[in-house]
Amino acid sequence: MNQLTTRKSDITEGEIHELLRNSRRRRVLKQLQERVGVVTVRALAETIAELETGESPPPRRIRDSVYNSLHQTHLPKLDAYGVVDYDKNRKTVALRREVRQVDLYMEVVTKYGITWAEYYQRLLLLALLVILAAQFDVVAVAALPTAVWASVFLVVLALSSAAQLWSRRWFYLQQLVGDHR
Repeated sequence: MNQLTTRKSDITEGEIHELLRNSRRRRVLKQLQERVGVVTVRALAETIAELETGESPPPRRIRDSVYNSLHQTHLPKLDAYGVVDYDKNRKTVALRREVRQVDLYMEVVTKYGITWAEYYQRLLLLALLVILAAQFDVVAVAALPTAVWASVFLVVLALSSAAQLWSRRWFYLQQLVGDHR
């Protein structure tokens, strides 16, 4: 961090929304959450350019553009708010514990590319349709009683909630391990 810059200790909700308004900053945070420890700006720029273009490797001019915007704008801003540790001299970046303040506002996406909210909406819609079909003796689902279908979906909902909770705890566990290195 630049010696002249002072970090904020608490980030207001408006400031969090300002930080997350930019898609490149959201990608930076997401990529850093998926990795443990310190990441070079070059590697981060490469990954983000790849995500933005869909090409592997991404075109050099795009990589350079992403690198410059990260180095000059996005990483210093995230560092100033105390969300990341950005070393301009070494060109490295790592998440800080304070990212938890921002993390609460980021939409959590499953590994399948949908948000947890979308997943739960689809699961509950499917449950409703199957339970109604069982109630009205639709042939494909009438073999099992409505109560069994409801129980099956409650178990799936409970397991899904546990998986979501575990994935978040795993992230925080990685952060704690990284903080003690």
